[in-house]
Amino acid sequence: MSHAVAALGAAALTAAGCVWYLPALADLRAGADRPDSRRSAAAACVTGWAGVGALAVLLLVAEGWWVPGVAALVAAAATAALRLRAAVQRGREARETARHWAGLGHVPGPAGPGRSRYVVAAVLGCGVAAAAAVAGMRAVAGPIQGVGWVAAIAPTAALGLFLILAATHATHATRRTASAKGRARPPR
Repeated sequence: MSHAVAALGAAALTAAGCVWYLPALADLRAGADRPDSRRSAAAACVTGWAGVGALAVLLLVAEGWWVPGVAALVAAAATAALRLRAAVQRGREARETARHWAGLGHVPGPAGPGRSRYVVAAVLGCGVAAAAAVAGMRAVAGPIQGVGWVAAIAPTAALGLFLILAATHATHATRRTASAKGRARPPR
């Protein structure tokens, strides 16, 4: 693949990523109106997308692949470090909020979807990996007589199966959460 084609792809990806980096820029501009963890997560988002944009420019300018590769690794490392910092800050903020609520004598229920979000993401990731593995095995095996249509839909079928599993888990997790919230807590 030529540098120009890769640069065009990176530029198109950067333009499409505006749905993430423009709200992140708004969070950064808001300053102290946003929690520290949210500003760090926004900085990670902007850093990552700026890295992709810089990669597009470097692919047009650089002769070899090593300069854009090093720039991509540096941007990825900076993004990961900022995201990790945001996660640590978020945990600290959650503990501080829990301490404040405990001081008032009230313990709020858990907020958000909890670990269900991670289970669904893991199942979807496994589905994408399985589809890629099936497609890769199909490419390595070459043409097989008589089973062309089966081999053509196998990656889609694998991904579809994992999508159904993820949707089923999400539905059951939502029902469990709703039924748990419906139960009354015993008085203290």
